[in-house]
Amino acid sequence: MTTQSPDTTPEGTARFEPAALHPAFCALLEGGAPSQQDVARFVGTHEFPLIEPGAATFVWLGAAERVELLRWIHGGADRDAFEKLPGTELWVLRIPVEDRGRFEYKLNIVHRHHEDLILDPLNPARADDPFGENSVCRTNGYERPHWSEPRGAPAGTVVPIDIESPTFGHTRTERMYLPAGYSQDKVYPLVVVHDGNDFMAYADLTASLDNLIEAGDIPPAIAALVQTGDRMGEYPKGRRHARYLVNELLPAITAAYNVSGLAQDRVLLGASLGAVVSLATAFRYPGVFGGLVLKSGSFILDQSKLEQRRNPVFRRIARLVRAFQRAPRLPDTRAFISTGELEGLADENRALASFLQGHGVDVLFQSAWDGHHWHNWRDQLRDGLMWVLRADRE
Repeated sequence: MTTQSPDTTPEGTARFEPAALHPAFCALLEGGAPSQQDVARFVGTHEFPLIEPGAATFVWLGAAERVELLRWIHGGADRDAFEKLPGTELWVLRIPVEDRGRFEYKLNIVHRHHEDLILDPLNPARADDPFGENSVCRTNGYERPHWSEPRGAPAGTVVPIDIESPTFGHTRTERMYLPAGYSQDKVYPLVVVHDGNDFMAYADLTASLDNLIEAGDIPPAIAALVQTGDRMGEYPKGRRHARYLVNELLPAITAAYNVSGLAQDRVLLGASLGAVVSLATAFRYPGVFGGLVLKSGSFILDQSKLEQRRNPVFRRIARLVRAFQRAPRLPDTRAFISTGELEGLADENRALASFLQGHGVDVLFQSAWDGHHWHNWRDQLRDGLMWVLRADRE
């Protein structure tokens, strides 16, 4: 937010420059400092954040020493300080944004002896993930994809399947999505979805599949919803997981369901570390899966950037990438690679797209003004599945 300087109010709070505020504030500021009733009326008659082309305005009403907007972008926590409207307890922050995007955030309310990290009480838009809820800012022109919402499409069913796993030394129970009208007399493509339970809980997977199948955007498909209890250990190493998928999960699925034996009808899908283990499996078992949907992969292709990533997980991933670079070309593979422009690894995913193209992969790359979030991965699901499941797509 832009303020006039060095002018200040008697309370020491910087005075607002009206031209730099959202137009809705102009009437509020006419005639000087607004009354408490004027502020309450203003807050009660507007939806927040206030959205306009290229900008978003956030509001907090209450007593505080400091108010901050926290966004988890570019690999860290980004903080923007609100400014207090003179003579009131109304705090305001206007920031530049990209249109047709979204980001998730919380408010940090700083008091003299403590801080409270909270959801935005004036914004009902929420997004959930395994770590809890965030508030959501949807910028000018953003619309949730209509195909991700329940719309009365014939619903598929989700059933358990037990997998005997010598690799891991125990029986694993995964879940299978079967499209509406599933019949053993038909042959179906297979999509292996890493973190499948999370995709259902946080990215509206089953409703999306129901709608995409009914619309004819993708053929009726079976999805294996794979979930591990040791994501940080199992996915970056990848070797045992790949062996489990190819030698144990896939045979159990083909024994129980009528899935296609063609590589082009078998897809690996994952986000973040799930994207890493999907690609690792494709390289370790070339020709088994012909489709890859890799969302916001935690890849390190530029080894000079490794020192910036202190987490040892990235060192394991870097070793995997070096192995990919020495590996033969992947046969007859299509890959959809997506990223969020607010992620810390957006450039790495662009580099991955170029790298796979150099390895003979037919690549479609897509980015959105969003972060490392489940709704970002949801929003790009349709384009990804259409790319890998429709070989005749122009």
